[in-house]
Amino acid sequence: MTRKQRRAAFIVLGLAILGIAVALVLNAMRDSIVFFYSPSDIAEKAIGPGERLRLGGLVQPGSVVKDGSTDVIFTITDFGDSIRVHYSGILPDLFREGQGVVAEGELRPDGSFRADSVLAKHDENYMPPEVAEALKKRGDWQGEEGSGRPHAEKYGEGAYP
Repeated sequence: MTRKQRRAAFIVLGLAILGIAVALVLNAMRDSIVFFYSPSDIAEKAIGPGERLRLGGLVQPGSVVKDGSTDVIFTITDFGDSIRVHYSGILPDLFREGQGVVAEGELRPDGSFRADSVLAKHDENYMPPEVAEALKKRGDWQGEEGSGRPHAEKYGEGAYP
C-alpha cells in the first residue's frame, strides 16, 4: 500500500468513525431534542412522571391561586387539555391569566406539573412560538397571522393583548 493510499484509508476510516459517533448521539437524544410540550402533547404521548420537560400554553383564566407568599398554583391550557402547575418562587412581572407561559420542571405521579421556573411573555404582542404553533396545530389560533394574539376576535381585543 502506498503512502497516498494509507492516507486516504485513514481519512475514510476517521470519517466513518465520526459518522457512527454522530449517529449514536443523535439516536440517544432523539426524544430529548424536542423538549417543549403542550398539555395535549403530554396526554397523547403518555409521558411518565419524573421526566423533565417544558410545558407551554396559556394560563387559564380564573385558575391562579396564591398559596402563601411564593407558592402559586395555576393551570396551563391549550384549549384541548389542561395541566395543573405548582410553582414555588417569584413569578415574572408579566405573568397573568390568559397570557402565554412556558414552565420548566417535571411531571408528578398525580398528573400535575412541578415547575422550577416560569417564563412569561416579554411584550404585549409576544407569545412563545411553541405555544402559538401548538394552538395553530389544534385549530384554536384566531389571532392575526404573526400577531401573537390568539383569540383576539373570539374574546375581544383586551382579553388577550
